[in-house]
Formats: sequence, C-alpha cells, structure tokens
Amino acid sequence: MKRTAPHKYSCIADDVKLGQRVRLSPFVNLYGCSIGDDSRIGAFVEIQRDAKIGARCKISSHTFICSGVEIEDEVFIGHGVVFINDRYPRATNADGSPQGDGDWHMERTVVRRGASIGSGAVILCGVEIGERAMVGAGALVTKNVAPGAIVAGVPARLIRAAFIESEGKQDAYKNG
Repeated sequence: MKRTAPHKYSCIADDVKLGQRVRLSPFVNLYGCSIGDDSRIGAFVEIQRDAKIGARCKISSHTFICSGVEIEDEVFIGHGVVFINDRYPRATNADGSPQGDGDWHMERTVVRRGASIGSGAVILCGVEIGERAMVGAGALVTKNVAPGAIVAGVPARLIRAAFIESEGKQDAYKNG
C-alpha cells in the first residue's frame, strides 16, 4: 500500500504495516510496527519495532510504545503514556562496554481488547492489562490488571473489581 507521511517531520519506516483508514498526526515516529484498521495515532507518538496496535484504537499524543508491546482492538491510550520493556535497564555491561541487543532481556506486555489507560500512566514490562480494564491517569502499573478492573495510584491499586467468572486466576491487585 502506498502511503504518504502526514507531515514532513514525521518518520514512518518502510517496514511499518498500516491497516486501512489509519489516521496519523504530525511528528509521529513509527518503525517495524503494525497498526490495525481505523486506529488513530496522535502527535509525537513513537511506536517501536515489533509493537502491535489493533484495530479501532486511539493512541493519544506524546505516548511511547516500545518493542514487545501488544495492544489489542478498541484500546484507548491517553496522553503521555509510557510502556517499559526492560526490567533492569543499563547503558553498559559490567566491563564498561555499551550494551547491545543480546545484553538485555525484553519482557512483553499485553493490553487486552477495550481497555483504557489514562494520561501519564507508566506500564512496567511483563504485565497484562485485562479486557475492558481501566488504568487511572498517572498510575504506575507493576502487576497484572484483571479484566474489567479499575486501578489507580503509585503503585497502582485496585479501586473497583468487576465480577467476572473465568479461569479462577487471582488478580495481582486483589484488595490493594
């Protein structure tokens, strides 16, 4: 599919997979990622290699989505949300040499269908945010969020649980 950058200062790599009717704002930085049909990407958003954005998502301005993040369909991401994919980041190895691709361990993060993440939230690596869950603005998510749950705070704590009969798994945010 032929595409044109929405603004001369946007950077959209040739390996980006864009669905139909994707709307890109000025100053986006996209490389090696995929974005589903009818999704909207705000200004100053960076989406890194191997990140996956589903269909009908809204990614608000100034958000950083790193490698290893999968966002399913119909997810809302507020302004200035940051995802993290390395639990122990370092610039150099113990011997002082710069770290390369093989010197760190990427942990995946999944945001399930219909979830909402408020502005300014930070999502640590290795977590799953459940279907239709809501993360409050400014929250620091360090554990899985159950489907339908609402979490907020630093660190994020359960505000309201949703009654969902499922696989009997206990939510990490159970009763704060």
